[in-house]
Amino acid sequence: MLFPRRGCTRGRLIACRFVASKARQQRLESELQRVVAALVSREVKDPRVGMVTITAVRMAADMGAAKIFFVSFGARHTPDEAAAGLTRAAGFLRGEVGRQLGLRHAPRLYFERDSSMENADRLTRLIDSAVKDSAAKRDDGPL
Repeated sequence: MLFPRRGCTRGRLIACRFVASKARQQRLESELQRVVAALVSREVKDPRVGMVTITAVRMAADMGAAKIFFVSFGARHTPDEAAAGLTRAAGFLRGEVGRQLGLRHAPRLYFERDSSMENADRLTRLIDSAVKDSAAKRDDGPL
């Protein structure tokens, strides 16, 4: 049964339901990130996984699937190998997530390498080179 939130009128009931759902989704994403990070570091025994940090979790609107972004540290295995190891352990992780969070239906877990840090590094290098070029042009200009 849907109970309207304070300030919701009958005409705005659908919009209020969406807002409440979004808040639950965000709360579940953060809890899922915390639980998966702990499980990956302690329980996953696949040597391909190695040192992995879970950076973000994005859930589908129906909360049936979750995309988990990770960064792999260390030169022992490539990020693609780490993704293969995490995908192999996804069934185990899904069961444990459902048990630890008390979910009736645990979301399907999909793992994707997080490239935001590489993108940020590339942008920083571009900005630094542009600043150096600008400073060199000012120094070479007429006095």
